[in-house]
Amino acid sequence: MGQNKIVIIGHRQPDTDSICSVIGYAELLNHAEPGKYIPARCGEVSPETRFALETFGAEAPVYIASVEPTVSDIPLDTRSVRQDVPTVDVAALMDTYDMRNMPITDVNETLVGLVSEYGLARAYVRKNPREQLSLVPMPLGTLARILDARTVVPAREVLGEGRVYTVIDALHVTLSRMTPDDIAIVGDNEPAQLALISAGVAALIIAEGAPVGERVIDAARTRGASVLATTLDAFSVGKMISLSLPASMIMETDVPTVRTEDSLEYAKSVVSNSKFRTACVVGEERQHIGLISRTTLMQDVQKSVILLDHNEYSQAVDGIEQADILEIIDHHRLGAISTLKPVRFLNDPVGSTSTIVANKFIEACVEPTPSTAGLLLSGILSDTMVMKLSTTTPADIRAADHLADIAGVDPAEFGPELIRKGMDLDALPKEELLTRDMKRYNLFGRSIMVSQVMTSSFAFSETHAQEIRAELDRLRTTMGVDCFFALFTNVFSNASDLFAAGDEACITKLDLRDQPVRLEGVMSRKKDFIPKFGQMFRQL
Repeated sequence: MGQNKIVIIGHRQPDTDSICSVIGYAELLNHAEPGKYIPARCGEVSPETRFALETFGAEAPVYIASVEPTVSDIPLDTRSVRQDVPTVDVAALMDTYDMRNMPITDVNETLVGLVSEYGLARAYVRKNPREQLSLVPMPLGTLARILDARTVVPAREVLGEGRVYTVIDALHVTLSRMTPDDIAIVGDNEPAQLALISAGVAALIIAEGAPVGERVIDAARTRGASVLATTLDAFSVGKMISLSLPASMIMETDVPTVRTEDSLEYAKSVVSNSKFRTACVVGEERQHIGLISRTTLMQDVQKSVILLDHNEYSQAVDGIEQADILEIIDHHRLGAISTLKPVRFLNDPVGSTSTIVANKFIEACVEPTPSTAGLLLSGILSDTMVMKLSTTTPADIRAADHLADIAGVDPAEFGPELIRKGMDLDALPKEELLTRDMKRYNLFGRSIMVSQVMTSSFAFSETHAQEIRAELDRLRTTMGVDCFFALFTNVFSNASDLFAAGDEACITKLDLRDQPVRLEGVMSRKKDFIPKFGQMFRQL
C-alpha cells in the first residue's frame, strides 16, 4: 500500500453510509494530494451498498482486515545476487554495502539461498587443506578479472571444470596427473611453462609478474592453451581461484522468509530466532522482494488512518490501537477512542456521515464527480431511510438535493429502490442477517450489542420470531456480551420489532419477556433506541 499513504476507513459490518462516505472523503482529499488517500473497508459489502456502487459505476473500497503495521510498511533492502556470480564478487558487494547477508536468486529472481559472513568464514577458514583445488566452468575473462591478470593468449573463451595445480617442484608428478581441463599455476620457469603447455593444459597462469616469453606464447597458441599473467603470488592465485566458486556452492538454503502482508511482530520473531538475524521477504512464488534485519525492525512504524462513521474501538478495524489516527468524522454518540496526540475530530448530529462529507466538498469549493455525488446521496438516503428517520436534519435534506443535481438522480425514485435492495431477508442465514449491521456499546458497566435489520413490513419478524430468539441467544454467548438486541425496523410504518437475549433478571426488568416487542416511533438505533434503553440500564 505504500509508506506515505493514508487509509480512510469506516466501521466493521460497513453500511452504505460508511462505504460511500469513505469513497467521497478520499476523492475530496486526493483532489489536493492525488493518490495519497486510500478508501478502505474492513467488512463485506451489503446488497444495498453493492446496488449503489453498480448504479454509479464505482469500485468498492479496498478490503483491509487490519491496520497493524506489516512488512509492507517498512523500507526493504532489495539487493540480491544471482547464484552463478563468483563468491569473491558477492563478498565485495557485501563489503561495499556493509551487508552481513546477501540473498541469492536464480534467473527468475526466485530466492534460492543466502550468503552470510558466517558462511563465508566457515567455507574458507575451515576448508580442508588437503582438498584438491578445482575450478568450475567459467569465462576466461571472469577469471582474469578475479586474478587482476592480463590475458596473453585467449585460446579458450570458457574454461571447463578442472583441477588447479600449483607447480613449484616435482614437475613430472604434476604432468602425470594433469588432464586437458586442468589449470596450472607456475612462476618464472620457462621450461616448466612449455612442458605444461605440451602436456595439454587448459590454461596456464603465470604468477608473481614473471615474464611471458615468445616461445611460450607460440606454443600456447599452437596447443590451444590460454595464458594469463598476474602479479599475484602462487598462494594468492590459489586463494582467489577458491573464491571464484559461484555463490550457489557457498550459500545456505535454510533461509527464514516472511511475506509483505505479515505483521511486524511476526517478522520480529522470525528475525530474532534466525541464526542470520535477518529474513528474506518473498512473494507468492518465492520471488525475492527484499531483506529485513534487526536494524530495519527497530523503526517505529504506524499506519496513518482516518476514521469515518464511528469513534469506538469496538467498531474499528483490527489493529487500530497501533495506528496513527489523524482524523475522525462521525455523527454518532461519543465513544471511547483515545489518542496520544491531538487529532481533528468532527462529530455532527446529522443523519449520515455522507452529509458531513458533502458539506466538506461545498466548503472546499470542490464539486464531486457525478459518480461520487451519487454515492454520497446513497449514503444519506440509506442512513435516513429516505428522510423518514427521526435523525434526519435540514442539513441532510439540503445535501441530498445538492448531490442529486450533480448525479442527475431523483431521490424520491432512487431512494426506495435502494432501500428495497437491502431487504431481501429470506435469502440470508439468520446469523448473517443479525450480524451484518450490529454495533457494540458499553452502557453503565454492561456490554451491549445492538443489531438493526431494515424491513418493509413486520411479516418477517413475526413469522421467524422463534428462530430469531434462538439465534440471538447463541450469538450473545458466542460474542460474550451481557445483552444482545435486534431491531427489525419497518421503514414504512415508523416502528420497530425488538428481540432481546440476556440473563433472565435483565430481560424481566426490561419488560422484554414476550417478544417481539413493538416499539412505535423507534427508527434509529442511536437516537431512539440507545437513549431510551440507556436510561433503563442506568436503573438496573
